[in-house]
Amino acid sequence: MFFEYPGLLWLEVIPALLVLHYLYLELKERNPHMRVSTVTPWLKSGRSFMAYLRHFPFLLRIFALVMIILAVARPRSSEQMDKVDTEGIDIILTMDVSTSMLARDFTPDRISAAKDIAIEFISQRPYDRMGIVVFAGESYTQCPLTTDRATLINLMKEISTDLIEDGTAIGNGLATAVARMKDSDAKSRVIILLTDGVNNRGEITPQMAAEIAKTYGIRVYTIGVGANGMAPYPVMTPWGVDIQKVQVEIDEDLLSKIAESTGGRYFRATDNTKLMEIYNEINKMEKARITVDSFPVYKELFMRYAIAALAALLLELLLKMFVIRRLP
Repeated sequence: MFFEYPGLLWLEVIPALLVLHYLYLELKERNPHMRVSTVTPWLKSGRSFMAYLRHFPFLLRIFALVMIILAVARPRSSEQMDKVDTEGIDIILTMDVSTSMLARDFTPDRISAAKDIAIEFISQRPYDRMGIVVFAGESYTQCPLTTDRATLINLMKEISTDLIEDGTAIGNGLATAVARMKDSDAKSRVIILLTDGVNNRGEITPQMAAEIAKTYGIRVYTIGVGANGMAPYPVMTPWGVDIQKVQVEIDEDLLSKIAESTGGRYFRATDNTKLMEIYNEINKMEKARITVDSFPVYKELFMRYAIAALAALLLELLLKMFVIRRLP
């Protein structure tokens, strides 16, 4: 056991001084007397139990003060040690949020399926740092690299197709992800880029962004999402939403070259099941496990001292109310 704030233990001088002051008052000031013909009856009877009991409230109060000081000093225990396996990998999920991701060849649509499966992927890797970049006509960071899974998942849930100007700027999305990853010192650095279209916007070409990723030793896995041929797509008309068939256009050649040039792989997902299988395969491939030894498991011990202090104060109150109603 150790104390997080050992300097506070000097406050234990206070109860010691209070005890000395109490003893001084008892010996010097509380000396009642009376004249009697003989002290024989008092010598035989001795001191009563009540004479001793009247000191208990003060002792209980001092004990409570000592316990409170110990609790505030934050006693902790680190006797248990665990070995934790961690992947040592930084991963940026780069997701297309253009309006074409509303196509319903996935259940319920592409973007919802991509978000749900990405959240499952995040949950399977609790020790890696992960982040999120989204792109359409432009790109931006939805969440920087973090190990805070709750925040990461919540920000993933907030992704929608109306976040930024429409379009498909694959190069910008990849370049933004690389910018977030380039200063990482992780053992392995990975970008998973998911899109359902053809690059038609952006100041940075996908080829240039891929070269930058390669320069920094960042591996890029690319995923093309969309059914083969035609896909149902919701179109707004004067009479409401109409589902129409549109041609699925994915630049698979470009996505393959991006992946190959950086040491990654290209995958094609045509439905929810296939997309889940792709993430599972990436999950298996990215296993650069390292072991962190002597990982301390801390246990907070202040509660036992706080409870002892509370019990002492309650006992003092009960003694004063029901046992020692009037002290001599």
